[in-house]
Amino acid sequence: MDEGGTPLLPDSLVYQIFLSLGPADVLSAGLVCRQWQAVSRDEFLWREQFYRYYQVARDVPRHPAATSWYEEFQRLYDTVPCVEVQTLKEHTDQVLHLSFSHSGYQFASCSKDCTVKIWNNDLTISLLHSADMRPYNWSYTQFSQFNQDDSLLLASGVFLGPHNSSSGEIVVISLDNFALLSRVRNKPYDVFGCWLTETSLISGNLHRIGDITSCSVLWLNNAFQDVESENVNVVKRLFKIQNLNASTIRTVMVADCGRFDSPDLLLDAGTPGASPSRVFDLGSEGEDEAAGPAPAPEHPKERLRRFLDGLLDARAQPQLAECALETKVAELLAQGRTKPPERSAAGAGNKLLIFTTGCLTYSPHQIGIKQILPHQMTTAGPVLGEGRGSDAFFDALDHVIDVHGHIIGMGLSPDNRYLYVNSRAWPSGSVVADPMQPPPIAEEIDLLVFDLKTMREVKRALRAHRAYTPNDECFFIFLDVSRDFVARPSCSGAEDRHGYIWDRHYNICLAKLRHQDVVNSVVFSPQEQELLLTASDDATIKAWRSPRTVRIHQAPRPRPRPFFSWFASQRR
Repeated sequence: MDEGGTPLLPDSLVYQIFLSLGPADVLSAGLVCRQWQAVSRDEFLWREQFYRYYQVARDVPRHPAATSWYEEFQRLYDTVPCVEVQTLKEHTDQVLHLSFSHSGYQFASCSKDCTVKIWNNDLTISLLHSADMRPYNWSYTQFSQFNQDDSLLLASGVFLGPHNSSSGEIVVISLDNFALLSRVRNKPYDVFGCWLTETSLISGNLHRIGDITSCSVLWLNNAFQDVESENVNVVKRLFKIQNLNASTIRTVMVADCGRFDSPDLLLDAGTPGASPSRVFDLGSEGEDEAAGPAPAPEHPKERLRRFLDGLLDARAQPQLAECALETKVAELLAQGRTKPPERSAAGAGNKLLIFTTGCLTYSPHQIGIKQILPHQMTTAGPVLGEGRGSDAFFDALDHVIDVHGHIIGMGLSPDNRYLYVNSRAWPSGSVVADPMQPPPIAEEIDLLVFDLKTMREVKRALRAHRAYTPNDECFFIFLDVSRDFVARPSCSGAEDRHGYIWDRHYNICLAKLRHQDVVNSVVFSPQEQELLLTASDDATIKAWRSPRTVRIHQAPRPRPRPFFSWFASQRR
């Protein structure tokens, strides 16, 4: 300033100087005088700082809910839970899974030490209860989920049966007195299980039909075994689905269609220049329509008879391998014995059953989606699929999403509309010749996003890190999605010891959370996305808070004035 208070440098020159500074230096310079402070809050300046600092592509627009570039920069810098505030060491072996209650007041953890631990989530986290599952012949616990009103906890694990055969089991634990209310068998164990309603849960069972052919039955189970009404069953068959080429249904979860209409602006702004999204629906098989009236469809039994006759007469060319022959016969048998989906308009009462599956190999490369209608959400009514026609043996899926790779993780957005999928792609143009020999998987881990309302792929996020674990050693990991962020564990294998936090809108990695071993599960508090928990093979659980929250919690509390201090002491 000169003696008259007039700036010696025009705003445009100060702006150009500030462009060459980093964000912290710009804020410091803004404290010098009013002119510099005004320039340091310039929207165009912070737009440049944002794209440069976070390395966001210039064609990605600002978050639709953001009011300024300065505040958006501050949000990503100050509200990401990346500061370690507590390490929990009560587990004695690898910690495999974490889950929060819907209120956020409690969370549960599962571990190779065969315990399910329930924790109080306060400013300082403390252990509330530990349930040892070894007396029930469990090998380890692997998954947990709170019901909607946080009165019950579902926990699943690996159960050691006769002759050391391993399958799964699900238990329901009361959160009032920690009593074990029910036990449900679950096969294979990586179905995990999930809640459908507040008092009913879904489990699985696997039935072998041939060497590489089977069927999965999904059961609806009452959480309470002592059902008094004769009109209510303890269990009821929900769906029966055919499995081909050694595949099985795994990792079941439920999305609530009634929550789709909640505002979610994070994915509405499409990326300019992006390729058209794919649509996933079973629909028709894409056969060309011939001119004139279509011929009458051939009965499935007749197709099967002609196929077998061709084999016996050596007319089937080329000759099929044993596995391919079994798959072909199973497909033909099922064509006439599969119940088509029940069509219903999406409504507030409908839910979607989502799971991993496949049709080419045992490696989970597809996502199956089956609508659950309101009348199917109760154990009342016929048992074991009574009321079906003799031909309706299997249930058809409503939608199938093929990711052309190995699925290693799935998670739902808070409004249940978007499905986030971690996958490692197969080579382009790869063909599965042997179902027991899936294609090699890529080192890069892709994060795919699907809109469950439109059944379209929304966008493909950038790749956070590499993984080198081969196909047959790659296991499922648990990612989580909050309003603004996606948290991803490291892939299986000792090559990575971090969890990752990504922004949902900008598709950028914002933080790496370090452990001493592989990270298996990450979970945001449903009420406070600035709190994140991570679980690792190093037998610890770490709590992470945002820099903003840490400052608030560490700020010294004002000392009470003498009068109020005296007044409080007189009331004791």
